[in-house]
Amino acid sequence: MVSSPTKQSARDCTVLGIDVGGTNTAVVEGACDARILQRCEVETDAHRPFAQGILPIIRLLEKVLVKAERSGRHVVAISVSIGGPLRIDEGVLLNPPHLPGWHGVRLKDFLTERFSGLPVFIEHDGNAGALAEFRFGVGRDRQDLRHLVFLTFGTGLGAGMIVNGEIVHGASDTAGEVGHFRLAQKGPVGYGKAGSWEGFASGAGMVLLASQMFPKRWSEQTPIKDLVNAMLEEDSDALTVAVETGKWLGRGMALLVDAFNPQIIVLGSLAVMLGERVLDPARHELAKEAL
Repeated sequence: MVSSPTKQSARDCTVLGIDVGGTNTAVVEGACDARILQRCEVETDAHRPFAQGILPIIRLLEKVLVKAERSGRHVVAISVSIGGPLRIDEGVLLNPPHLPGWHGVRLKDFLTERFSGLPVFIEHDGNAGALAEFRFGVGRDRQDLRHLVFLTFGTGLGAGMIVNGEIVHGASDTAGEVGHFRLAQKGPVGYGKAGSWEGFASGAGMVLLASQMFPKRWSEQTPIKDLVNAMLEEDSDALTVAVETGKWLGRGMALLVDAFNPQIIVLGSLAVMLGERVLDPARHELAKEAL
């Protein structure tokens, strides 16, 4: 339960944000100008039933909420960024592949009941990332920016697309599920499809690639963070996997460039961590493939 809203100045009003990923979940308190005032993180136990897996996240939310109130700030809403497919307005998760224990969950109703008095908003993580970059990131100082694609590139792969300054949801809220693209007839299985873009270019996809390319070192059960740490440590085998992932990343981006003609593509999560290890081969492949 939360206390009833009281009259507050705009500068004291904040939003609780939840970014649910397949590996980790972050809970933040943010100001209206996008300043992050608090940030906590917990592992997402994606395979456990939702009723169990959500409990550590709820405890984190309550902790952040209490600290905000003690600091004299007033939380006015809860906003959730989460992978799809989902029905956005209803806040219903359909069958997100990276959250197998959360299928069919009415997340908006759950949080609204748990935190009575606070409005709850649910958005596809790709769309949320696109909007954040458009308003507060690369678009902050670009008045001409009207067409942007954001790729989550985390445990899974999804996109948010801004066309003519507006986010594209599609007829049934599944615009941006680009991880389902089939880029090859054979290949790692991602998003339930062999040879899918997510199978080649995502955290889970990199693990699958590593297990196929270097089966004596990595298996399909290897934690993503172990493989990423090997890449950051410049391990030669791991870097070979990074280059392969980067090539497929670029091939998929070429399809987006040809279809949507964006001014910019922004990549999150693993691209930020790995940098040129994946971006350099991605750029080369994109230059070869895109119109």
